[in-house]
Amino acid sequence: MTGTTDNKTPLAGSARPQRPPAALRIAALFISVVLHPLFMPTLLTYAVYLLAPVSFAAIPAGVFLRWLAMVAVNTLLLPLVCVLLLKGLGFIESIHMPRLKDRIIPLIAGMTFYFWAYQVAKGVDMPFIMNVLLLGNFWGIVLLFLVSIFYKVSMHTAAAGGMLGIVIVLMIINPINMQLPLFLALLAAGLAGTARLLLRAHTPGEIWLGYVIGIMAEIAAYLYLL
Repeated sequence: MTGTTDNKTPLAGSARPQRPPAALRIAALFISVVLHPLFMPTLLTYAVYLLAPVSFAAIPAGVFLRWLAMVAVNTLLLPLVCVLLLKGLGFIESIHMPRLKDRIIPLIAGMTFYFWAYQVAKGVDMPFIMNVLLLGNFWGIVLLFLVSIFYKVSMHTAAAGGMLGIVIVLMIINPINMQLPLFLALLAAGLAGTARLLLRAHTPGEIWLGYVIGIMAEIAAYLYLL
């Protein structure tokens, strides 16, 4: 017995889930934009540069800026242009890609761009931590694609999980105390997941699966390249 007359009629006196206040929704939308997966590889590249100065000690600033631009082009600009083109041509319903089928082509394109970024990193002998970051990003998007064939996953928390994963790798290989970066990464990851829940973009299961995918991809990349 469910206590309902049919599958669409709620129990008498039961309350529908309340929408969060407008201020919370605006804050959640702001966090979702700032911590958008498109921005994360570029932000993490710069963060790694700051947090692992020993790895970049012999790298001139101009060279690093060219690397940063390469990462931004391949993981931010090209995927963004691809999504906008797909929306303009009618292949996807919305740039927010709420439906699983809307995510397939953008993720395939993203895999191509992320793979190329990693190949460039290998070709120009970037520091080990950069290879880990970019390979982990590539593996993360591959996992997202495979899982998204059957089940929706939060791409925001997958990106946030990747951030946590690279911080964990830095804690292993970096002589600098990483307690504050770890705390900030945990805070940012928590905000990303909370924002997606407040906007009702994902279920808790989709949120947690995203974290797991992101963390596993970066740690697996580290173990593979070790």
